[in-house]
Amino acid sequence: MITRRAAVAGLATSLVSLTRGAAAQPSAGQAATPGAQAEDGLNLTARPQTQKLRPDASAQAETWSFDGVLSPVFRLKHGAELRLALRNETPKPLSLHFQGVRGPNAMDGVGGLTQEPVPPGGRLEYRFTPPDAGTFLIRPCILGGSAEPLERGLSGILVVEEETPPTVDGDFAILVDDWSLNEDGTLAAFDGEQNPAGRLGNFLSINGRATPHRVEGPQGGRVRLRLANACNARAMRLRFDGIRTTVIAVDGQPTDTFEPLKASLPFPPGTRYDVLVDLPAEPGAGGTVMALIGNGFPLVEIGGTDKKRPALPAVAPLAPNPKLPQQIRLQDAARKDIAIAASPSQAGTAWTLNGATGDASAPPLLRVKRGTPVVLALTNQTRFVQPMHLHGHVFRLLHPLDDGWEPYFLDTVQVPENRTIRIAFVADNPGKWLLASTVMERFDQGLWTWIEVT
Repeated sequence: MITRRAAVAGLATSLVSLTRGAAAQPSAGQAATPGAQAEDGLNLTARPQTQKLRPDASAQAETWSFDGVLSPVFRLKHGAELRLALRNETPKPLSLHFQGVRGPNAMDGVGGLTQEPVPPGGRLEYRFTPPDAGTFLIRPCILGGSAEPLERGLSGILVVEEETPPTVDGDFAILVDDWSLNEDGTLAAFDGEQNPAGRLGNFLSINGRATPHRVEGPQGGRVRLRLANACNARAMRLRFDGIRTTVIAVDGQPTDTFEPLKASLPFPPGTRYDVLVDLPAEPGAGGTVMALIGNGFPLVEIGGTDKKRPALPAVAPLAPNPKLPQQIRLQDAARKDIAIAASPSQAGTAWTLNGATGDASAPPLLRVKRGTPVVLALTNQTRFVQPMHLHGHVFRLLHPLDDGWEPYFLDTVQVPENRTIRIAFVADNPGKWLLASTVMERFDQGLWTWIEVT
């Protein structure tokens, strides 16, 4: 069960109400996405397109999408190689980061650090075998230029399926995004926006469509939801109404199963949850996944079909990931204190880590040998909650006195205002790895640093 300590560490920022879509969209199913890769790999083109995002909009928004599809889902069997050739037909440089994948550094997709960005008209092949099964977020990651391509729609989900997945009646990837729209439904301007909170949208979408998204299963059945937050800046909490929900993975990694405390979970940008939802056995009964924005905002409606399912066994945890350390020798750890700060500047807000903005040409924040345990103490000196993501590794959230850790691995964590949290990991993946804000405007303005594992 999630502890009070973990719940407090995951508190979301204050949120404003969003404009709701005029009508619910039927479940499109995952068939509308490009799906599994062909034998010769995926050829994926990022390009502009115009479309109505809000059903009642009078005008179309200029979005960017992958092969004309917003929020695509790519599925791969664990152990298979991902081969993805990206062609950039947008007017801006691009690179793709596979958030949570502990893959090779050259394929981490940080434009300006691990690779040269793909220029307009250019092409780059990503090719690697994900070491872990799980649910991972695909998003742009270009030093100084990530916010606009993400807010225009360039995000997706990579599902690496377990060899023996849990028995369910449906497996649904749910990508939550928000959009900053004008009254007529066009995208708000990007030029000159320096909101220190980041670009908070006023319209939510699920898999590129208006909410609520409809998911169905048999009466008494069980479905798997893979929930991912692809918003530029919007943190929220999720609440599960009318349904029994069990968390089986956090940020793509298996965890001891637990039911969310008070049926809710923190959901900052970049976070993913795999949950099993047991549908009621009564005809017509169902439930809702709510975003706790204002008085509550329905994201996913879960309903039963006319079919009935025999009684299901109790939920069992996913098999533990044998590639992750069972213990982290904190007494042998390399330690680094990191102060997150902000100050006004002529360009808006100057975000710093230990007094410096991100600089790929500067020495790394920390350089350690492969296999070294690391403890980072993150102190938030700003008035905003700070969600931070570590590339190439997953970590434990430590108890305040280093006397233990929470029973799950993370790659993204929220640091509350005027608080210090500590994370611990084994630096077992060689290369240059970002520690960065998942609020894309803050990331673009320098709220990142990097660690080198030799």
